[in-house]
Amino acid sequence: MKKNTADFDPDRSLLDVVGLRQDAIKPADELPVHTHQKGQLILALHGYITCEISDAIWIAPPQSAVWIPAGFPHSNKVSGDASLCLLFIAPHVAHLPSRSCTLSISPLLRELIKHFSQLPQSYEAGGPTDLLVKVLLHELTQMPTNQLEFPISQNSKLRKIAESLMASPNDRSTVAQWGSRYAMSERTLTRLIKKETGISFGRWRTQLHIIIAIQRLSSHRSVQQVSEELGYESVSAFITMFKKKLGESPKRYVNQRE
Repeated sequence: MKKNTADFDPDRSLLDVVGLRQDAIKPADELPVHTHQKGQLILALHGYITCEISDAIWIAPPQSAVWIPAGFPHSNKVSGDASLCLLFIAPHVAHLPSRSCTLSISPLLRELIKHFSQLPQSYEAGGPTDLLVKVLLHELTQMPTNQLEFPISQNSKLRKIAESLMASPNDRSTVAQWGSRYAMSERTLTRLIKKETGISFGRWRTQLHIIIAIQRLSSHRSVQQVSEELGYESVSAFITMFKKKLGESPKRYVNQRE
């Protein structure tokens, strides 16, 4: 079982599917922008991982995984208590999404991935591990996607706004106020956000709040702490927003996935 990716290059393997388990990850294990010839699935067993992939930031809390198709440049950042399983899958062996996304992971698939990632990654066609991989891939193709991404843009002004919101998620400035900071009218900025992200400013900021909330709740912050850190006037207002987006209260959402 390998503990980090420093000496692990999945593209050197002739196998179509290889796995890696990472525990007790340190900041030094965080990877800058890179690509793989194989697609990559990142499953968080504990803690969370945040991936920046082309035009969005994606999060994988426990019981979810980020899927990154082959050839997509990406960078990974993990929480200090994270434990991960990584799968690298050749493009031709499974019908998986052609775009980056987050996938819900069933308890069965989670255990299959955990078991496979700890086996020797040199197995023969038709052997027990190869058969396990076939079952794993079949289950993986059945998993539904969920929306745990924050759209970002290559537009310099929008990227600065996104960076400011990520640094200070409790900032409640209006579109007009953001526009004045970057020499744009409210109408111009509204149109730019819609064009670049496909959603309104309000939905854009709310999506960021969902991602940050899941990150912090997964790191065992209380609902009240997270509500205050995101600038909500009350805990009930935060819970209402969370339930509207994800269909469950924050506490129930995190507890079910842990």
